[in-house]
Amino acid sequence: MALSARAKKLVAELTSGNLKLGDLKKRGNEIKKDHGLAMELWSTGQYYPRLLSTLIFDRKLLAENVIDQLASDVLRHDAKERSQLADWLLANQLAKDKKLVSLVATWEKNPSPILRRLFWYHQARLRWTGQVPPDNSADLLDALENDMANAEPEVQWAMNFCAGQIGIHEPRFRSRCIKLGEALGLYKDERVSRNCTPSYLPEFIRIEVAKRE
Repeated sequence: MALSARAKKLVAELTSGNLKLGDLKKRGNEIKKDHGLAMELWSTGQYYPRLLSTLIFDRKLLAENVIDQLASDVLRHDAKERSQLADWLLANQLAKDKKLVSLVATWEKNPSPILRRLFWYHQARLRWTGQVPPDNSADLLDALENDMANAEPEVQWAMNFCAGQIGIHEPRFRSRCIKLGEALGLYKDERVSRNCTPSYLPEFIRIEVAKRE
C-alpha cells in the first residue's frame, strides 16, 4: 500500500527509536479514530506502527475477514510482539463492541493461534475486570484439561491465565484449577522479578487470592 504523507511522517516518528508505549497511547488519543490511516500503518508490517493501528481502527469496519487477515499478519512477528499486538487489538477494539465480542466467543477452536489466544484471554478478562463470571467455567475447565498441555506457547499462556482467573474468582473451581496446574507443571520453574506474580497456577492463585483477602 502506498503511504500518504501523513502516514510516512508517523512511521518515521514511530520507528526512530526510544519510543515508549505511553507515547503510542498518547498519540492514539490525539488521533482517536482513523481507519484509513490505521490500515496504512498496518500495511508497513512494522511493530510500532501496527501497535498504533490497534488504537485508531474504526471497530465498525473490522469485519471478520479483516480480523482474519490481521491475525495472519500478527504471526509474522516474534512471540513478544505477537502477544502485545493481539492483546492491544482485543482491549482497544474487539472487547468494546458487542458484535465483535460475540465473534471472539466463537474462536475457541479457530485454526489461528492468535484468535484462539484472544478467545482465552477474553474469557480471563471477563473475570479479572470485576464482571460477574460467565456460567461457562466448567466447560472451559474441561477444555483446559484436555487441550492446554499441547497448545502453542502463546495460546497456552492465555489458557493458563484463564485457569488462574477462574481459580481466583470462583472458589468452587479453585481446587480443580490448582490440581490442573500441579498436573501439568507449566511455568513451575519460571523466574519472575520481585513483586511479580508467577504464572505457575498453584502459586498464582494462592498469591492473588491472598491479596484479595
